Amino acid sequence: MTLSMTLGMTIGLKRTFAMMAGELIGVGLIAFASVVGVAAVMLKYPEVFTIFKYIGGSYLIYLGFQMFRSKGKMAVSTCSSESSFTISNKVLATQGFVTAIANPKGWAFFISLLPPFINQSQAIMPQVLVLIFIILSLEFICLVIYASGGSSLKKFLQIRDNVKMMNKIAGTLMLGVGIWLAFG
Repeated sequence: MTLSMTLGMTIGLKRTFAMMAGELIGVGLIAFASVVGVAAVMLKYPEVFTIFKYIGGSYLIYLGFQMFRSKGKMAVSTCSSESSFTISNKVLATQGFVTAIANPKGWAFFISLLPPFINQSQAIMPQVLVLIFIILSLEFICLVIYASGGSSLKKFLQIRDNVKMMNKIAGTLMLGVGIWLAFG
């Protein structure tokens, strides 16, 4: 969601759809893998989940620290031309995909959420497809909302001091979530 909002601020809603496509593919793969076996592996080998938890928490702590130390470098350009950004749709989609599959919270969420919704006495594939359709629909709606919000925040974040304040708040929150994820 943060990536969607940031891209909405910097490249606009329309260009952010490429990232959303990659993100949705990644989320769909995670959801599918969670239902068809990852949950069983994680339940049998909980130390794997613990390792992912520590890695994910450490990464969030690192991101939070970087954001907290930022000096407003993420201030949005006052240039209104979105064509000034040369990032390709393929790069955006790849960034969305990697963000989705590298997110340990996403894995943990789907591993714990989806398997209980599967009725083993019925055909599994139709159930999985319905669950994934619902998840991806909700994910897409949320991504669009965040990208639209980011686009609206662009004017506010053109001021370096506002970005510094937002980075301090977001960095502190990421540090807290990272510590909670790693040690909670």
